[in-house]
Amino acid sequence: QVQLVESGGGLVQPGGSLRLSCAASGLTFKRYAMNWYRQAPGKERELVAGNRSAGGSTNYVDSVKGRFTISRDNAKSTVYLQMNSLKPEDTAVYYCNAELLDSDYDVRYWGQGTQVTVSS
Repeated sequence: QVQLVESGGGLVQPGGSLRLSCAASGLTFKRYAMNWYRQAPGKERELVAGNRSAGGSTNYVDSVKGRFTISRDNAKSTVYLQMNSLKPEDTAVYYCNAELLDSDYDVRYWGQGTQVTVSS
C-alpha cells in the first residue's frame, strides 16, 4: 500500500520559513517524479514545484521561484520543500504527489495534505 505522509506545515509570520517533508512508502521511490501542489480556499490546486529525480531537473511555478526549493533523498524516500520569504498568498494546503515516470499508465499518488498559514 502506497503512502505519502507530509509534515512540517504550520503557522508562520510573513518573511518566515518552513520546511515541508513527504515520506513515501510502498513504492520504488526513484521511479517517481515527486511534486508539491497547493490549494488555497476557493482556488484550484496548482503545481508549486516538481523534481523528476535526484540531481535531475526541477521546475517551479513563477510565484515561488527564488523562494522555494524542492529536493529529494532517495535513500530516505523523502521529498522536501524548503520555503523561504513566505508571503500571505502562500497560505494553502500543500500536497505531496508522486507520479510514475516512463510508463504508459497514468499512475499518481497523493498525500493527505499539510496546512501552511502565513499570517502576522
